[in-house]
Amino acid sequence: MPATTLDRPPLPHPLRTRSFRLLFTGRALSLLGDAVIPAALALAVLKATGSTSALALVLACSMVPRLLLLPLGGVVGDRFDARTVALTMDLVRCVTQLVVGVQLLSGTPSLAVIAVVEVLGGAAGAFAMPTAAPLVKGTVPAESLQRANAAMAVAYSASRVGGPALAGTLIATVGPGWAFVLDAASFAVSAALLSAVRVERVAAPPRRSVFADLKEGWREVRTRDWYWTSLVGHSAWNGAAAVLMTLGPALALDRLGGDLAWAGLLQVGAIGLLAGSLAADRIRPRRPILVANLGLALYALPLLLLAAHAPAPAVFAAYGLAQAGLGFLTPVWGTAVQRAVPEHALARVTSYDWLLSFAAMPLGYGLAPLAASAWGPELPLVAAAVTVAACCLGTALVPGVRRFRSD
Repeated sequence: MPATTLDRPPLPHPLRTRSFRLLFTGRALSLLGDAVIPAALALAVLKATGSTSALALVLACSMVPRLLLLPLGGVVGDRFDARTVALTMDLVRCVTQLVVGVQLLSGTPSLAVIAVVEVLGGAAGAFAMPTAAPLVKGTVPAESLQRANAAMAVAYSASRVGGPALAGTLIATVGPGWAFVLDAASFAVSAALLSAVRVERVAAPPRRSVFADLKEGWREVRTRDWYWTSLVGHSAWNGAAAVLMTLGPALALDRLGGDLAWAGLLQVGAIGLLAGSLAADRIRPRRPILVANLGLALYALPLLLLAAHAPAPAVFAAYGLAQAGLGFLTPVWGTAVQRAVPEHALARVTSYDWLLSFAAMPLGYGLAPLAASAWGPELPLVAAAVTVAACCLGTALVPGVRRFRSD
């Protein structure tokens, strides 16, 4: 594996920069608020309707507009001030989460209202997500980019560790409606903090048609072999993760120790994710894209071990290691992209990253149960493992991936 450097002098931490500190605090709060929503939403919809189909409908109402509008969100993020776009979307999501919370607290929630609100929230997410990279890049010095991205990744990972516990506490004590009220409050605070953030101004691209902007953004992607080949690997990872999320709960129940095994596996994964993010704060690989993609290939391990009926400790350890690979990749990849892609196209380029990552997940969700019912769960698990390993390890053959070096 290429050498990494632990002996370079430490850089000033970006949290010493006021604007990034405000941005980080707002993002951390909204991430924690968001982390309680999946459990609260599932419980609320199932209690109100008694139907898993209704839950699937609500989840689709959030996911589909996000997928469809992500490229347009990238265009808006590049054309307009990223801070203003992010602030506006925080306010929109504050309102949507508050409406759902009020619906649930009323005792007679309307599935139609919740579905419509989830559509609006998903659309807002499509416009907010591409602003993340420009906001980080515009609030810290260039030499502190990786530490800033690592801090953001740590906040995300920590929310995955603490979010489920907070969700369980809220649901058990005050009910799922208050979880949505809490999330709405977190977006309101985030918007208030964003209003005080100073972001380095980037010259807006020339005004052209939306299609021309989309085409230029795609050209920025396809002309970088290290970027689009890595996206293939990232998409394979997300598809494989969807296979595990679909088949894993039942397999954990049957093979890993019962009812608490799946929750325990997810918690180990969250800890691994946090550990990988913390490592990225200190380790700066000389070949960041290559190292990060090789780490992402570790996701094949828990899939293969689960298919092979391995003991629970081995599966748990492999899953924690695989998630550590993801935790390390996220800030390393984000830093490389922010440094290599022109500022005027950054939101569009990252929107394609998000789009391909999300698009692979419904494929995994749909194919995994069909394959498992026809040939057993081992086949889709092994197929997902081979796919993610081949796509991520295969990037080592790409000249641009091998040549890409950190400054």
